[in-house]
Amino acid sequence: MRNLCLLVVCGFLIGTVAARIQPVHAIEAFKKEFVNKYVKKDSSDPNEKAFAEVATKANCNVCHVGKNKKERNEYGKALDELLDKKADMKNSKKIQDALETVAGKNSKPGDSTSPTFGDLIKQGKLPGGEDSATASAAGN
Repeated sequence: MRNLCLLVVCGFLIGTVAARIQPVHAIEAFKKEFVNKYVKKDSSDPNEKAFAEVATKANCNVCHVGKNKKERNEYGKALDELLDKKADMKNSKKIQDALETVAGKNSKPGDSTSPTFGDLIKQGKLPGGEDSATASAAGN
């Protein structure tokens, strides 16, 4: 009887933990396409090298803010409007098209004088702003 109770408790605990684990496949697919397009670690261009460094350090915070990955910076919000993480995770072309479209959008919605996300990347800066780098450096 004791073994049966132990088995039931262990099964419950494993089930509870497994239910809380969320797959990150879609996020990884988007990240992979972003890296393929923009992160050029071996480039001789100083801006591309700078961007590779800050993007690698920022990791998920290129698009997200803080530890809650449901919170997105402006760059992440712009991509979220074009991509569905479940439906598009295996659609490399759609992800690349979304990255290209968002690169042409102004980094501050409603401010046509703000640099585009693509301009920021070309300057070696994070498209979501320096808050992304700060959040990443703080251990996020």
